[in-house]
Amino acid sequence: MATHGEPLTFGVAPAEADVLCVFVHGRTQSPEDMVEQVVGRLSVRGVSFCLPRAAGNTWYGARATDALTDSTRAELHASLEYVEGLVGALRQAGGVEKPLIIGGFSQGACLSLEYAMAFGSWNGAMVNLTGCRVGHAGDERAALDLDGLPVYLTGSDQDPWIPVSAFAEASEALGRSRARLRCELFPGRAHQASDMEVAALDAMLRDLAEGSRPFRRVAA
Repeated sequence: MATHGEPLTFGVAPAEADVLCVFVHGRTQSPEDMVEQVVGRLSVRGVSFCLPRAAGNTWYGARATDALTDSTRAELHASLEYVEGLVGALRQAGGVEKPLIIGGFSQGACLSLEYAMAFGSWNGAMVNLTGCRVGHAGDERAALDLDGLPVYLTGSDQDPWIPVSAFAEASEALGRSRARLRCELFPGRAHQASDMEVAALDAMLRDLAEGSRPFRRVAA
């Protein structure tokens, strides 16, 4: 089985950060693509980013909406263990008390969602830009209690990889796992991170940097 590569670091050093972030790239992409398409477009300072790197630029070979096979389960398990190792190293370097955002785009968003379902809630939030659960609703899959973890989930009616039905199924699964969930579906949006999605991630990072929990600000 392929061994995943060295992650890319971006932003401030973990020890100097107000917020830690692990952001996972999509299929055929790289950490450098995530800097160009998402992370480099953020305005919040004081964030230490760890950008994982998949062997062959792919976290698992199947489409997210395919039924789970033994091969996909093995690939998914290896990728989740790799991300868990990076999360542990980042928190050790930065301080376990600091808030952490875990997320990604496309296949990276799907992997992040599966990470939360397999490992449970943490101090921080999750962002899934164009993501869904991996596998079919009838497959045996982990679904731990997320205990109010703030989660931002997005999709598009025109996305070629994540259909609206998979977006909706992910929303239901997150709801059943007690996530504090915010969903946005962007009609006509191509397979990309839009300005509004990047702005939403920016706002979540800003909340955490200021000591607030995302989605809980009260309008004046």
